[in-house]
Amino acid sequence: MSDVRVRPTSDERHIDEAARIWAAATAARDGDTEIAPLRLARPLIEAVVGSTPRSFLLVALDADRVVGFAAVEPVPTDESTAEIRYLGVAPDSWGRGVGRHLLRAAPTHLAGAGFVGAELGVYLDNPRAVRLYESAGWLPRGEAAPHPGSGRPEQRYRLDW
Repeated sequence: MSDVRVRPTSDERHIDEAARIWAAATAARDGDTEIAPLRLARPLIEAVVGSTPRSFLLVALDADRVVGFAAVEPVPTDESTAEIRYLGVAPDSWGRGVGRHLLRAAPTHLAGAGFVGAELGVYLDNPRAVRLYESAGWLPRGEAAPHPGSGRPEQRYRLDW
């Protein structure tokens, strides 16, 4: 995956691709047989990217194909901290280092936007993601708690720079 580039974008096509990746990745993660259509997945990404002037989308590009993304916004109670609300990798790119590329590049882009740290939440029944975040230096923050929407146990993680 040495050819993967990570960069911020506001390109509408990239927002569509991020939404498609999110739908496919969550379906694969959860063992769902149906992938949510774009009309249902896109508003999730749009809501984050359009939430504040400091919100943005990072995409991981392999050649010109979006293979991963991170949708970022400020934490509402701490504008100096970014929240990675969604981070997804296309299922056909799992295991190829795309998530690691995104997490390695994120602090540079986030610091450039004035953030001093970042947070994210991860379902504890997603061991692939837990391993990824922990191997990238993210530290658990507080105790795991049920996700407000799904009820699944979720752990918050933080990275400072």
